[in-house]
Amino acid sequence: MTAHIDLWWLPRAFILGLLAFIIFGPLTNLLLWTVAEKWYFPHMLPLEYGFTFWQRVFSPRGNAMASLMTSIVVATLTVIASLVLAIPAGYALSRLKLPFRGLILLAFLIPQAFPNLPVYVNIARFFYEIGLNGTIAGVVMVHVTHGLVYAVWIATAAFSAVDIDLEEAARSIGAGPLRAFRDVTLPLAAPGLMASAIFVFLESLDEFTGSYFVGAPVVNTLPLLLYTAGSGGNYQIASITALLLLVPSIGFMLVVERFLRADVLSKVGH
Repeated sequence: MTAHIDLWWLPRAFILGLLAFIIFGPLTNLLLWTVAEKWYFPHMLPLEYGFTFWQRVFSPRGNAMASLMTSIVVATLTVIASLVLAIPAGYALSRLKLPFRGLILLAFLIPQAFPNLPVYVNIARFFYEIGLNGTIAGVVMVHVTHGLVYAVWIATAAFSAVDIDLEEAARSIGAGPLRAFRDVTLPLAAPGLMASAIFVFLESLDEFTGSYFVGAPVVNTLPLLLYTAGSGGNYQIASITALLLLVPSIGFMLVVERFLRADVLSKVGH
C-alpha cells in the first residue's frame, strides 16, 4: 500500500517564511543597528556590539529625552483637542438625523486625501504670518487635522453602539439630557473613546511632515530627531530613536485590541 505524501506544505511553508521575513526582517535589522558599534559592507552582522550610542542618545547633548517629552506633550494636547471636538460631533452624527451625514463623515478624510507636502508648505506660510510657526500650538493644530478622522469616526461608532433605549429609560425617571449623557451614554461609550484617543496619540507621536514644516527647528519632536539622524548617516542613533517610537506604538495597539469591541467596529463608517 503506497503512502500518500502531501506536498502542499512546501508552498505554504515558503509563503509563511516569506511573510515572516518581510515582517521580522526589518525589525531584526533595526535591533541589530541599536547595538552595533561597527558594521559596514560586506559583513552580514555587526563587527562589534555595545551600548555607546545609547549613552549618546540619552545624554543631555543627545536631545532624545527633550524631543520625547515634546512629542508626548504635543500628542497629549492633540488628544485633548481632538476629543473636545469629536465627542459632541460623534454624538450628533450617531443620534441626530443630519442631512448629508455620510458626506460629513467623508469630509474628515479630506486631510488624508491630498498630498501632505504642498498643504503643509502653505500652512507653514500662513502660520508664519500669524505667529504660529515654530510653536507648540501650531504643531498641535496641524496634528488635530489628521487626528480628527480617527477621533470622529470611532466616537461616532462608539455612540452608535450604545442603545438609545438606555438614554430614554434614564430620561423617563427624571434625568435631564445632559445627565443622561453623562451618567449613561458617556460611560458606555468610554472604551471606544479611549481607543480613538490612543489612535490619535499614536498618529501625533509618529507625525513628521507637519511637524517639520510648522514646528522645526524650534519644536523638535522625536520623528524630527529620527529624520536628522537618518539623513546624516547616524544609523545607530536613528535606529534607537525608531525603537523609542515603536515600543509605545506596539503597547498601545495591544490596549486598543481590548477596548475596541466588535459592536463598535461594526458601526465604523455607518
